[in-house]
Amino acid sequence: MTEEVAASPDTVYAMVSDVTRMGSWSPETTACRWIGGATAPAVGARFRGTNKRGPLLWQTTCTVTAAEPGRRFAFDVAFGPAAIASWAYDIEPVEGGCTVTESWSDRRVGAMRAASMPVMGIRDRAAHNRRGMVATLAALKAAAEPA
Repeated sequence: MTEEVAASPDTVYAMVSDVTRMGSWSPETTACRWIGGATAPAVGARFRGTNKRGPLLWQTTCTVTAAEPGRRFAFDVAFGPAAIASWAYDIEPVEGGCTVTESWSDRRVGAMRAASMPVMGIRDRAAHNRRGMVATLAALKAAAEPA
C-alpha cells in the first residue's frame, strides 16, 4: 500500500523507525519497545511488539533488517522460534513530500499458517493486512503532515 505524505522523507523515516510510536498508527499493534540493549533503529536491533485483535493479545519479537534513513525501514517478525512475517516501509521523495509504501510478506510455514486461521479468526491474512496498512498509512500521514 502506498500513501503520499506532505513531509520530508527524513521526517517520515524518523517516524516509522521509532517503533515506540507504532501503536499510535497501527490498528493491530498497540505498542513496541526496544529490547536487548537496542535504543534506536539499526540492522540487527530487536524490539518487542504487543498486538491486539478483539480479545486476543500477543507479543512478537522483531529484528530490524534495513535501517536506511530517509529511504527504508524493514524488520522480520517472529513468534517464539517461528518466523511470521517481514514488514517494510519504503520512502521515495516527491515534490512536496514523499511516498511511503508499506509492504508485508508472510513467512509462516504451512502448518503455522493453517493453525493461525482458527486461532486468529482471520480467513484471509493478506486482505486483513492490506486493510491494516491503509489505516496505518492514513494515520501516519495525519501525524506527519503540518496542521
